[in-house]
Amino acid sequence: MPSGEGPPGASHGGALLGAATRHSGVRCATLAFLSLAGTAAGLLLPAALGRALDALLAHPSADSSRATNWVLYCTALVLVLAVLDACETVLGATTNARATAWLRERLTGHVLGVGPRAGHRFGPGELVARLVGNAAQAGTAPATMAGLFAALAAPLGAVVALWLIDPRLALVFLGGVPVVVAVLRAFARNSSRCVARYQDAQGRIAGALAEAIGGARTIAAGGTADKEVARILRPLPELSREGHRMWRVQGRAAAQAVGVAPLLQIAVLATAGLLLTQHRLSVGELLAASRYAVLATGVGVLVGRLGGLVEARASARRLGEVLDEPETTYGTRHLPPGQGTLELRAVTARNRDGRTVLDGVDLVVPGGTTMAVVGRSGAGKSLLAALAGRLADPDSGEVLLDGVPLRELDRHTLRRAIGYAFERPALLGETVEDTIGFGHPTPPPDRVREAARTARADDFVRRLPHGYATPCAAAPLSGGEAQRLGLARAFAHGGRLLILDDALSSLDTVTEHHVTEALFRRTPGYGRLVVAHRASTAARADSVAWLDGGRVRAVGRHAELWAQPGYRAVFGSDTGDKATCTGDERNGGSS
Repeated sequence: MPSGEGPPGASHGGALLGAATRHSGVRCATLAFLSLAGTAAGLLLPAALGRALDALLAHPSADSSRATNWVLYCTALVLVLAVLDACETVLGATTNARATAWLRERLTGHVLGVGPRAGHRFGPGELVARLVGNAAQAGTAPATMAGLFAALAAPLGAVVALWLIDPRLALVFLGGVPVVVAVLRAFARNSSRCVARYQDAQGRIAGALAEAIGGARTIAAGGTADKEVARILRPLPELSREGHRMWRVQGRAAAQAVGVAPLLQIAVLATAGLLLTQHRLSVGELLAASRYAVLATGVGVLVGRLGGLVEARASARRLGEVLDEPETTYGTRHLPPGQGTLELRAVTARNRDGRTVLDGVDLVVPGGTTMAVVGRSGAGKSLLAALAGRLADPDSGEVLLDGVPLRELDRHTLRRAIGYAFERPALLGETVEDTIGFGHPTPPPDRVREAARTARADDFVRRLPHGYATPCAAAPLSGGEAQRLGLARAFAHGGRLLILDDALSSLDTVTEHHVTEALFRRTPGYGRLVVAHRASTAARADSVAWLDGGRVRAVGRHAELWAQPGYRAVFGSDTGDKATCTGDERNGGSS
């Protein structure tokens, strides 16, 4: 968002609350009607009580029917208030749930539309905190807004009622209204800042906790649990400070309201008593005026409603920050006939800290061939693989598949044309067969099994309790087995370009040999880009792209590049012994 338009997420956050309110428009209108009806009944009750009291005092025995009728009216109003309150409670809860569900669906769809960039921008834990906790708080806004009208209508209606009893009563009360308005404005302003800082601290704790859960084995092996707990809870003092500040702001507002409200009530009651002694008011009207004075000074209800609205708006701002991240847009073009030729033209890409990872990369992977991408840790291999399949977009330059820029391709055309396998594949789907077939469109069962055989996964899958129908949660898999399922998924979906981002790293030597034999077999119709750490993998490829310092230092056959000491050093070897060309050495760093 451009500067000067408000804090990040404010614009999208406001629009999001408006859309959520419109989504539950009928319910909100009904809730507002019920709230206003309850307010109206509450405003009628003091008048009815006053009339009943006047009837009893004026006609204690002569006309008891009139007093009885007013008592019955009061009873009916009390019953109506109880029924309306119950309906309002149920409808308010269901409206909150409905709005929360809509917000989560809207945000989840947007996060998936943004793609991996959303996880890099916010972190998984922070995203979960926003989509779960903040969405639930923002989801209370429609019902809160619907109830806010009734909360405002009660004191306004009470002032009108005081005016109808005697204008002087209303004028006395209105003399203290500016103080009440000032209290409410100060509460809303101060509370908004506290809530925003409180939620930011919550998000940082959630993000750190998600990181720790993901690295639980490393933490246990390193014996650093205490340090991790301290790291996760580092924002806790700030969270506590802002929480206490919120309570102080709310307590101060309540204390000021408690100080002002009784004074206004006493002033109204004293004026009413004086009018009673002058026979300008009846006893019943005095009773009604005392009740209306209480309703008119009902600042506590407004403080509660405003507090809920402030929290909802602060949560919506955090959701709006997610919406500020633009979704990936797609074109409408389709691919011409081709064999999966990939081309990178002057591609430059930076990470979120602004550091240039790839700088003006030019690279061509001819269709029907396999190219291995090698380089030291941090050279940009995984980023290049992400750009090649449009899991990320370059900051400048163009990526083309069979002559068509990836940005211009239709979404389904792009995803059908490019298959991926990752170092740590996400095993999505209910069963193992669902995991291998995950994607659009879903491949038929015979193709799933053929892909599993190619990836050397069929044998261990058949040994599972229910074979391919085994639920993923009930299938304890090693790292290599999970990686083979990821390879099977890529093989099952096919396409004209297959990208493997270090997807062979957890395979044993024999399995890797079988998989690479099938993978690197010259097959017309599709190309293959393989991020490799092993010399043996690079040796089987048709060509190797050597990344160094964000640039392509050389492209050629592995045996040709092996003559250069810098290339050998990528695989942890600085000797000229060609026997190591097909060895199993591997750089342990990340790509």
